[in-house]
Amino acid sequence: MTNVALLLCGLMVGAPAVEADVVLRGGLLVDGSGSPGVVGDLALRKDRIVAVGKFEVVGKPRTIDARGLVIAPGFIDLHTHSDAALTVPATRANLSYLYQGVTTVVTGNCGMGPVDVAGYYRELEKGKVGSNVLHLVPHNAVRRQTMTNANRSPTAAERKKMEALVEQGMQAGAWGLSTGLIYVPGTYAKTDEVVALAKVVARHGGLYASHVRNEGTGLLEALAEALTIGRLAGVPVHVSHVKVSGRLSWGKSGDAIALMLEARRAGQVVTADQYPYVASSTRLDATLVPARFRAGERKDFLARLDDPDQGPILRKAIGQNLKRARDGASIRIAYYKPKPAWHGKALATIAAEQKKPALDVVLEIERNGGAQIVNFNMSEEDVRLFMKQPFVATASDGSSQLLTAKTVPHPRSYGTFPRKIGRYALVEKVIALEQAVRSASGLPADVLRLPERGYLKAGHFADVVVFDPKTFRDAATFERPHQYATGVRYLFVNGALAIEEGKHGGALTGRVLRHKGAKK
Repeated sequence: MTNVALLLCGLMVGAPAVEADVVLRGGLLVDGSGSPGVVGDLALRKDRIVAVGKFEVVGKPRTIDARGLVIAPGFIDLHTHSDAALTVPATRANLSYLYQGVTTVVTGNCGMGPVDVAGYYRELEKGKVGSNVLHLVPHNAVRRQTMTNANRSPTAAERKKMEALVEQGMQAGAWGLSTGLIYVPGTYAKTDEVVALAKVVARHGGLYASHVRNEGTGLLEALAEALTIGRLAGVPVHVSHVKVSGRLSWGKSGDAIALMLEARRAGQVVTADQYPYVASSTRLDATLVPARFRAGERKDFLARLDDPDQGPILRKAIGQNLKRARDGASIRIAYYKPKPAWHGKALATIAAEQKKPALDVVLEIERNGGAQIVNFNMSEEDVRLFMKQPFVATASDGSSQLLTAKTVPHPRSYGTFPRKIGRYALVEKVIALEQAVRSASGLPADVLRLPERGYLKAGHFADVVVFDPKTFRDAATFERPHQYATGVRYLFVNGALAIEEGKHGGALTGRVLRHKGAKK
């Protein structure tokens, strides 16, 4: 038996008593490794875990009875869009995530977010934040800053500038490069452009995270491109929010998994993440308007729409995509500033109420600034198959939300982690509790190569969630998304209590986590 096993069994002869501030007694320790949970204790001192299993303590630490509860590493969300939300007072506490047991979030995803990594980190530290935050260099934003929203390849000078921006971001402590290859202007980038930027990241030991170029009928080709980028650049590949989008493509999850497994068997570092829902969420134009019509600024799009030659072609293309969305029945409006009454309604419903074709509703929205939407475009079978893969982590693709907001966003910002663990693992037994916890803690830490977090280990930072397996559930629904999850009894962020007896105490104890390659 190993020393670790002896310690967990309480058999380590002569082990010294530990000094602790807090001791959690008698909980089910699910340590993030995927190993079966064991009943034991956990000791915290300052911002660190100091003992796990069975041990003696000295002094008079606070003791918390954790019998009947699960003690796990604080969850790490690899994919959020909380970049701006974490810099403003109303949402910097990140409560919609803390109540899910999330202690660390990754920003800069899908190629979006601040390019000035150093400045972003300073802003977070100045205002303080409720969870830990780490950032990826966003390709779309880098490209836009360099060459606006141009549908062309960069010049040699422009590519050099983009490489310099990525270099600056990595030196400032970014953890890798993200792309969103369905969004403008990133969608106009050829593979070689992304490879060149990923090579910069490789020199710093970062990763390449990608919203791949196609998640529907072209999914396998898009995954192959991501794998090619990883091989040519010598960088780990992480597939963001892996899914099979659109009814015509349902069932491709097995082929997608096989492609990634083949690369892994060949020695390539390949991982993915997913949110456990059958609906996605993004902008309406990215869903329905082909990329070739989205170059330039909004005035350019409107000019194409009104052009006697291009206009009919554009409207026909949007109409074809709309038809694949069941004539708008699959797409709901999450946020459209001019008409809040449309929030939560399907395009088909709005069209019926307005007594006009759904295409006319879409064109009205796009003429007036666009909308955020929720798109019911996935099958439950594909979602479950991806979920079962040991290399697929859990991530929300959401953002820090305000409970009183009048929008109707995707519920993933409130419910991703308890839905995966509470519904799919504990209730429906699709995966084991230990695998579900690993997908939310140890695995994302491994993906990032994030040191001293993601596991219940002595010496690791004290990011710890204690939840009731009977009540740890998502409350947010597609109809009523602004509802905190239930069941987190205690949440420690860097050793400080963020949630106590199920309530947030107001402390902002999160930290900016800079990549080890960052310049001091």
